[in-house]
Amino acid sequence: MNLGKVVGTVVSTRKEQSLEGLKLQLVKYVDEHGKETGAQVVAVDTVGAGPGEMVLVACGSSARQTTATDKRPCDAVIMAIVDSWNVGDRTVYRKSETDR
Repeated sequence: MNLGKVVGTVVSTRKEQSLEGLKLQLVKYVDEHGKETGAQVVAVDTVGAGPGEMVLVACGSSARQTTATDKRPCDAVIMAIVDSWNVGDRTVYRKSETDR
């Protein structure tokens, strides 16, 4: 799994039929301190994440193990919206109450 930030939506009017109805999001990966790593991925959004939200992304065969992506040709899936994370005894990220 990777931590990332949703930075945009990908729109595709023509795609593999089994992907119809799935929302695609552009996610920039972040490190444990919340800094962008430079890597990014287009991921199927199964949890309704929005722009600016921190998310968990699963890639590879794990991406096809959700109910929404089972047997579909996807290599990355947003499977959780992050509320917070800590490194050691320090809170690195906490989603604001108004964003929940």
